[in-house]
Amino acid sequence: MHLSAQPPLSLKDKLTAYAQLMRMDKPIGTYLVLWPAYWALWIAAEGIPDLKLLFIFTLGAFLTRSAGCAINDFADRKVDGHVKRTTQRPIPSGRVSPREAVVVFSTMMLLAFVLVLFTNLPTILLSFGALALAAMYPFMKRYTHLPQVVLGAAFAWSVPMAFSAVTGSVPGYAWLIFAATLFWTTAYDTVYAMVDRDDDLKIGVKSTAILFGSADKLIVSALKVLTLGLMVWLGIMLQLSFWYFAGLIVAAGLFAWQQYIIRNRERDPCFRAFLNNNYVGLAIFIGIFLHYFSA
Repeated sequence: MHLSAQPPLSLKDKLTAYAQLMRMDKPIGTYLVLWPAYWALWIAAEGIPDLKLLFIFTLGAFLTRSAGCAINDFADRKVDGHVKRTTQRPIPSGRVSPREAVVVFSTMMLLAFVLVLFTNLPTILLSFGALALAAMYPFMKRYTHLPQVVLGAAFAWSVPMAFSAVTGSVPGYAWLIFAATLFWTTAYDTVYAMVDRDDDLKIGVKSTAILFGSADKLIVSALKVLTLGLMVWLGIMLQLSFWYFAGLIVAAGLFAWQQYIIRNRERDPCFRAFLNNNYVGLAIFIGIFLHYFSA
């Protein structure tokens, strides 16, 4: 909970607290936002994305993820102090006020919107969906057991935006990548939620980990199969080469390893399985990159 009586922080400590609020010390979330955006950019541009768009989506991923973390901590300000993993976050530890978190969220989203202004009108219009999803997600855990699905939609929203930025439209097959990203995000964020399940049950926070109960590992596995199935469908539809499918095979191997290490639902292995998804995104991207590079 918030500590009301605390000496003023030095400038260095305050900046450190802001960096922690934006999870700059934990970049895995930014990577997980970036990979689907990169998949979409490379496919939409057929292997040669414009450097300006590459910069916009890379910086945009950092800004929107930072904004999402800030508003998430604002939404969770009354519960983070009761969860083992989050007691030392900037708000419950008293180093950042709830108002400051809202200011950080607003500033990051404003900067991200400025970046989008350098694209085109369809992408600018799509960006409002990204804003709505980023602002909505943290509060969903109060009302539904499916906040991970909302997060999946938020992370996947970069896919139609990338296609729109490159081509001015969103082809039907782009929604295969969107759906695959949504299933993938729901899977790995469910594993992440398994780490906090005991605490969440005590304080009344909802999640897919709680909803799935004893079927959690089975459903996570099914979500991963759906992710790979949609990406295989995409590869067949676009007639992508061996390199693309090799990337999917590596991703499948990583998924299998994740399922193995979470078999006992222990906190640390579940967290390691969550982190491992960075390599899943990387493997798929390398497959896409090599397909176009070798064409």
